[in-house]
Amino acid sequence: MSTILEIKNLNLGFNLSDGFRQAVWDVSFSLERGETLAIVGESGCGKTVSTMSILQLLPETAKIQSGEICFDGENLLNLSQKQMQKIRGKRIALIPQDPMTSLNPLYTIGNQLLEVIELHQGLKGKEAFDVALNALEKVKIPDAKEKMSAYPHEFSGGMKQRVIIAMALACHAEVIIADEPTTALDVTVQAQIMEILREIKKQENLSVILITHDLGIVAQNADKVAVMYAGRIVEYAPVKELFKNPKHPYTKALLNVILDINTEKVETIDGQPPSIENNISGCPFHPRCAQCMEICVKKNPPKRTIDGSVVCCHLYD
Repeated sequence: MSTILEIKNLNLGFNLSDGFRQAVWDVSFSLERGETLAIVGESGCGKTVSTMSILQLLPETAKIQSGEICFDGENLLNLSQKQMQKIRGKRIALIPQDPMTSLNPLYTIGNQLLEVIELHQGLKGKEAFDVALNALEKVKIPDAKEKMSAYPHEFSGGMKQRVIIAMALACHAEVIIADEPTTALDVTVQAQIMEILREIKKQENLSVILITHDLGIVAQNADKVAVMYAGRIVEYAPVKELFKNPKHPYTKALLNVILDINTEKVETIDGQPPSIENNISGCPFHPRCAQCMEICVKKNPPKRTIDGSVVCCHLYD
């Protein structure tokens, strides 16, 4: 496999009312062709903002301080917004968090698909209609031809999510960023959406960045996993190695947050994740870590490679 996307030492933050606050610290990961990379962590850890930087879909208060985002050998941070429009949606597509609000309620499903196809493929008329219809059929929307004239409010959440995936397929995207693609969907529909993504990935040789809280989805779909905490990747490993032999205390804690059917209790991680306004010395996880040592309070751990995993933890000094 060859590398299609690589983020190198990305640092970014936000200009707040009381000054600049860094939110992402030296984030690095790569994505191979035909591969799925899962990014996991608690809310606010930097998963979404790191991936939105790839598409340059950041709020005006955001500022990328340093780093590179290389797509197919080209640093996207050197491109203008006009140049990014040729990549965003066409070569790198986004499946946003909320399928309920991602489609325009005033236009039919067909109109919205055809608009995307005309914009990115330059096709019109019957040729564009056939591409749109084929995309809807690939994501298993029944009676796809009739559904072209339907409005978003006539679709369930799962069907809306399929339409969004169809838009990515219609443009022949090479990379799909799936940001919590099963949020607000029931368990059965979640399984259907992930099955569709797996099939399409295999058929089209797509590369997928999967942002999720659900470790079950990660285990079934990912090839590699990046575990984020407080804007940093604390562990980066092949999925089998991460589940079989997690190395960072935070990764272990995440894997332990499961329901015990015998006691009907759920393990939790004590404390709360820090916000960007918190200035924590040393390792950012040390206030919540059961294995915290004196050095953890004073010094942020460097990256180390252990058994094929990259981990940031003083336990391996």
